[in-house]
Amino acid sequence: MTIRYVIGRVGFFFAIVWVIATLNFIIPRLAPGDPIEDTLGRLEVAGQSTEGADAMIAQYKAQLGLDESLFQQYIHYLGSVLTLDLGFSAALFPVKVTTLIGAALPWSIALLTISTLIAFVLGSLFGALLAWPRTPRFGRVLLAPFLLFSAVPYYLLAIMLSFLVAFKLNLLPPTGGTSAGITPAFTAESILDMAKHAILPALSIILAAIGFWMLGMRGMMITTVGSDHVLLAEAKGLRSGTLFWRHGVRTAILPQLTALTLALGEVVSGAVLVEVIFGYPGVGSLFYQAIRSNDYPLIQGISIVLAISIGLAILVLDLVYPLIDPRISYRRR
Repeated sequence: MTIRYVIGRVGFFFAIVWVIATLNFIIPRLAPGDPIEDTLGRLEVAGQSTEGADAMIAQYKAQLGLDESLFQQYIHYLGSVLTLDLGFSAALFPVKVTTLIGAALPWSIALLTISTLIAFVLGSLFGALLAWPRTPRFGRVLLAPFLLFSAVPYYLLAIMLSFLVAFKLNLLPPTGGTSAGITPAFTAESILDMAKHAILPALSIILAAIGFWMLGMRGMMITTVGSDHVLLAEAKGLRSGTLFWRHGVRTAILPQLTALTLALGEVVSGAVLVEVIFGYPGVGSLFYQAIRSNDYPLIQGISIVLAISIGLAILVLDLVYPLIDPRISYRRR
């Protein structure tokens, strides 16, 4: 890996962030509606007084910078992205966007990181076993039904699990991140309660994702089993476990690691539909509320955090790939 390549990849990362930030600025403004007027409309529906609405709208727009020209807003927006000062929420003014994202981010990261890693490990293992010729027949029969879950959207699984487990069997709480009266903290009671609320959302994501990882790993493992290095290792009389793990799984797992890196880069966005269905207080629910209220700054803040996280994940993957697979080299020949 050369210095020139590293500098080029870092420069490409910043170029991606700039393009996404520009699109992130333009697209919300193409949507109909005005965030300030929508907020005042909800106050009127709730029966609250909105006397002097015109003055209130003008003051809010001045505070949020919406009274400036689009070019001035764009310049200020790029500056805020560079300094990670994402401004104030339009719907929840004067709460800052970073405060809202910072409060919701740990919930989504904990939920999606754990569920993604579990789905990756189980799906990759099951897919490798399905393609391995020495896997017993009954094992393949037991593992094959997991492929069906890849065809079921995770939000449909979420609805079914919520209905069966939470409402019919009453085994787990149906909504929320914690029970009433329990404050999130690093105590045994709080952690246990948060884990109980996260089981159903995590289970819906895991069941839906296992099939995806199985299909990918099964396809790669099939091509690996018949490769020369595996046949040579088998001819040397190596044990079945050594053949499976060191010569089969280790080679076939590389494309899976690429997909895993991208999936982990997306955890900061939350699982929007699952979080909305279960009332989970993550970034997905926050993003949904921001879209409903036309909260431009919050939409932009969540989107730019997602773009940066995915860009960083790709950058790290490009830099560590030669360490994972010695056959990969970025040097000129």
